[in-house]
Amino acid sequence: MIAVVPAANGKVDQPAAEAAVAAMSTGDILMLQLEVPAASVETAFAAARQSGVTTVFNTAPFTDDAVRLAALADIVVANETEFALLAGGAASDPGNAEARLEALRRLHGERGQTYVVTLGGDGAIAIRDGEILRVESLKIEPVDTVGAGDTFCGYLAAGLDQGLSFEEALKRAAIAGSLACLMAGAQPAIPTSAMVDARL
Repeated sequence: MIAVVPAANGKVDQPAAEAAVAAMSTGDILMLQLEVPAASVETAFAAARQSGVTTVFNTAPFTDDAVRLAALADIVVANETEFALLAGGAASDPGNAEARLEALRRLHGERGQTYVVTLGGDGAIAIRDGEILRVESLKIEPVDTVGAGDTFCGYLAAGLDQGLSFEEALKRAAIAGSLACLMAGAQPAIPTSAMVDARL
C-alpha cells in the first residue's frame, strides 16, 4: 500500500503552488494529484494556464474535489474505477468498455480535454484531438501492482516533456507501468528508461 502523510503533504499551500509554477516556462509539464490540498492544486492549475504550462492531473486518490479539479486540467489520467466516477457513473461497474468509450467521447466533446484511462493488464485507452488511442500493456505475471499507476503517470509526463508524441509517451507509460508490477514496493519497482526502451 501507499501511505499518505497529511502533515507533510498538507504543507503544499497555495503560495507554494504559485511559486512552483512561477519557476516553470511555457511548454513545461506540470503533473498533480490529490495527495496535496485541493486548493493548492486549483491554484497551480490557474497559474499554469496563465503561463502556458501543460497540466496533467491524476485523479488519485479520488476525493470529493476530483471532478471539479479534473475540469481544469489539460490531460486527465484515471483508472477504470476513477473514470467511472468522473464520468458520473458508479464505481461498482467500471468495466463496461462500451459505456467507457461513450463517456470518453462525451467528456472530450464537452471540454476538449485529453483523457486517459488506465486498464491494468489491458493497457490504456485515451482520447486526444478527437481520436481514440489504445496501447497494450506487457503480458506479465504481476508481483505487486502498488505504484504502477504512479509510474504510468510519471512516464507519460516525462515523455511529453521530452518531446515525444502523445501516442509514443502513452506507449512508454503503459510499458513502464507493467514493468513496475514485476518487483515489490513502489519506488524501488519503478523501471529505468533503459529497461523501458528494451521492451518497446
